[in-house]
Amino acid sequence: MKRKLISALVGITMIATMAVGCSNPSNDSQKTTETKSDVKAEQVDTKKVFVSPKWVQSVIDGNQPESKNYTILEVSWGTYKDSPTYTKGHLPGALHVDTSSVESEPIWNISDPKVVEKGMLDLGVTKDKTVILYGTDISAVSRVAYAYLWAGVDNVKVLDGGLDAWKKAGYQTETKVEKATPAKDFGTTVPAHPEYWMSIDQVQDKLKNDSNFRLVSIRSKEEFDGKTSGYTYIDRAGEPKGAVWGHAGSNPYNMEDYTHKDGTVITAEEMEKLWSDSDINKNNELSFYCGTGWRASVPWLIAYDAGWNKMTVYDGGWNEWQMHNNLPVQVGDPNSGNCVYTTVGKLPTDKAAK
Repeated sequence: MKRKLISALVGITMIATMAVGCSNPSNDSQKTTETKSDVKAEQVDTKKVFVSPKWVQSVIDGNQPESKNYTILEVSWGTYKDSPTYTKGHLPGALHVDTSSVESEPIWNISDPKVVEKGMLDLGVTKDKTVILYGTDISAVSRVAYAYLWAGVDNVKVLDGGLDAWKKAGYQTETKVEKATPAKDFGTTVPAHPEYWMSIDQVQDKLKNDSNFRLVSIRSKEEFDGKTSGYTYIDRAGEPKGAVWGHAGSNPYNMEDYTHKDGTVITAEEMEKLWSDSDINKNNELSFYCGTGWRASVPWLIAYDAGWNKMTVYDGGWNEWQMHNNLPVQVGDPNSGNCVYTTVGKLPTDKAAK
């Protein structure tokens, strides 16, 4: 799911990798506090993804094991100039990372491993560096977090609640545009965790032969019901035959079902309750998908954070599925009694988002 792509898909050659930032706080800063903090917070497990502003500040203040080797990345599409917040105020020492550094056209799957590795090295990201991500869009942040875990970064964190939570906690922001210090050796072969990723062929096989497998649609109800593709650049609407609805938000650019009112993500227990109207539980083998991989990364991260171990992202999502005319499709919710089964090639081509 590409926010800017919707209005500018065409003709724009997107930068495969870009980065600005360094690990030292700027002298040109906008501060939400008058004095330097010295925050101490409880340590968190390496596998725990979502962390509080207090924990992040304690890393910055040098009071965590991660303080010796970390970087903070603000995530959004495009350069730092395209970011809605970076030049207005970012976390101390934060770099900016373009989502296009981890994915590429035409399907918007995770890019070739060498491309992803170069994007990380350009930012100074290595296997052993703690990476703290945040942004205004939880789907974009989760997309990069998922890609980095797939690639092999051992310790990936997401600031729960993003910049709003940071400001509400009273911590400082800065406005200076920083420069990255590139790294030379990532430290392992990318991807270190190919098992986190599922191909379209694997999905088809699982749907046919594995009764415990669930292909979970992380899309709006209108998308799941086949009323709209959700995207200006996708003409057909529907879902892979056999998919179950895992909720998402009101449209492709919101994830209200997976976030609280304050912007923090729901827990794994809350996620299971969200699925109470679908045939999904944590004992199933789960593969999450959406349009192009952004929204699907959110429940995957929640499951990873909770220690679940039978989940993947079907990276191609509906965008890839609808490119194959012979693949089976369901149009409408199978639980409603009004579901039509057909193939991609027989779908109408007037369902692009307006």
